[in-house]
Order: sequence, then C-alpha cells, then structure tokens
Amino acid sequence: MAHRSWSVQDAKNRFSEVVEAARREPQTVTKHGKAAVVVLAAEEYERLQHLKALKAPNFANHLLGMPTDDGEFERLKGSLRESGF
Repeated sequence: MAHRSWSVQDAKNRFSEVVEAARREPQTVTKHGKAAVVVLAAEEYERLQHLKALKAPNFANHLLGMPTDDGEFERLKGSLRESGF
C-alpha cells in the first residue's frame, strides 16, 4: 500500500487525521508538489533509531579500524603559537 500524501495546507487543516493515519502507516507531506517530510508513528521512529544505533560503530571499533601499516604522515608546515606562560 502506498503512503498517503498530504499537501502542507491539507496536513495543517487536518492534522488530527494525519496523526491518526501515521499511527497506521507513514504519511508523506508535500510542499510545492515535492515530498518534504514523513510523519510516522512514535513506535516506528524508536525502532528505526534502535536499528541505527545497532549499526553505529563504537569507539573501540573506530580505534581498531585505524591503519596499522606504520606509515608516515606528511606534517603540515606552520609555526607554533605562543603559550602565554
């Protein structure tokens, strides 16, 4: 089933209907004929956030993903700033 599409004006005028429909399936709101936002149930949003968190690398994986070839890094040329001590 395709998502229901609402213009911004219709969504404003019938917001309660948009919310009720979004609890069943995501609702697209368009602006100038182009999709602007999608309204979806809070439970679906939480599910998507949980999936996103599961796929995000943790700090340990980030460190383990660093190159281990002992390669040399080219240093940028610049002067040190005065410490003011």
